[in-house]
Amino acid sequence: MPLLVPPAPAPALRSVLAALGSPTAVREARTPALRSVQGPLSAELPLPVHVLDRIVPSGRTPHTRLTGWRFLIRSGDRTVAAADTMLTPDGWTFSHFFEGPYLDSTERALRQAESTGAPFQPRLLSVPELYMLTLWLHGDVEADAASGTPQPSDVLVPLAPAPPGIAAHRPHRVADLLPLMTLRVTPAPLLDSPAA
Repeated sequence: MPLLVPPAPAPALRSVLAALGSPTAVREARTPALRSVQGPLSAELPLPVHVLDRIVPSGRTPHTRLTGWRFLIRSGDRTVAAADTMLTPDGWTFSHFFEGPYLDSTERALRQAESTGAPFQPRLLSVPELYMLTLWLHGDVEADAASGTPQPSDVLVPLAPAPPGIAAHRPHRVADLLPLMTLRVTPAPLLDSPAA
């Protein structure tokens, strides 16, 4: 079964399409690949971007919030950039174009997830405490993509580059990865100083 990609809010898509149609926005983008592309560009595979506000001890529900939608920008059959949108008091608006290692890594993780045949709703989950981005495969394909928290049985696929000690592109159940992430951000206990 293919991944069930949730539809992005129409204003988010319109804002990205307007930016793609603006020579100024594309020319000023800090993405050499986007500036050098000849031919039409399309915005595809919208993924909601959630942020894990803080890593909580094992057994407690993680806190997440929707911060935007990310679209892969394609020229023909290749991805050349991504576009992020953000929610403002006036609604969804274009934020910026970018490129880098997360583009290829996102596509690789999506292909990897599709090959499992399991039904998932793909999302992105950012973990600022670890400078980490994951593909979040939510098990409830009918869920509102703008809300929810990672469930213990959901799958997280760390994207490359992943933080030290966490393998990129290795799928983990949330119940298995959250304790590892908690260990990564927990300060090491101070050793007692030797008596003089």
